[in-house]
Amino acid sequence: MTQVQPNTALLLIDFQNDYFPGGKWELNNTQRAADNGAKLLAAFREKQMLVIHVRHEFKTDEAPFFKPGSQGAQIHSTVAAVNDEPVILKHSANSFKETNLKQVLETLNIENLIVAGAMSHLCIDAGVRAAADLGYNVTVAQDACATRDQAFNGITVPAEQVHASFMAALGFAYARIDSTETLLNEIK
Repeated sequence: MTQVQPNTALLLIDFQNDYFPGGKWELNNTQRAADNGAKLLAAFREKQMLVIHVRHEFKTDEAPFFKPGSQGAQIHSTVAAVNDEPVILKHSANSFKETNLKQVLETLNIENLIVAGAMSHLCIDAGVRAAADLGYNVTVAQDACATRDQAFNGITVPAEQVHASFMAALGFAYARIDSTETLLNEIK
């Protein structure tokens, strides 16, 4: 069994209110994903390992969700930041684009990332690919990620299939894909 190394950070991406029931862009099983993210968060806090929260806001109020300064753009209480945990604000799918995320990781000598959050097919995909391209060893807690149905060319693809497709693609060349339970066992 691989052990989670001390130079590992937990990266929680876009667990924001608009993605939860009652939000402007509800995802499939967001609460279940966030509950798994909360388990990882608790384990990282217990071991005093780095946790980084990433929060997306669009730049204008014309956005369909995550409007600037809105309650929907705030991190959900299930996985909210505490004390001095860094919160990175981004304006695009890629958590590294035009943010200080790379600098934060470099300053703290982080080499490995465990990623959880939303949406599997967009911000998780973009962030994981960018992290791997920057040389980080990335693991995705697949059951701590959520997405929603997608439509293309008149075909609706169910969220479960969207999620599975993106996890399969990331697992092929960009990241290790595993369960929250496996990762929790490694952290302990």
